[in-house]
Amino acid sequence: MRSLEQLTEELLSLPSTSRALLADKLVESLEFNTDPEIQRAWVNQPKQRRDEVRNGSVQTISGEEALEQVRRLLE
Repeated sequence: MRSLEQLTEELLSLPSTSRALLADKLVESLEFNTDPEIQRAWVNQPKQRRDEVRNGSVQTISGEEALEQVRRLLE
């Protein structure tokens, strides 16, 4: 049997799309003791944001720009 470290190394070598699908399945496999409506929102919100980026209805900014905006707000 492979160790967790070996399995992790193998899984991290997968293409990013495969890792994303695996991450979705792992998160879905976790048991949450939260309100089902809240849990649905946690699943649907990122998908909605992803779709907005893909269809161009929102404009993305770089992580660097986002951090700069946060720094300005904190000043």
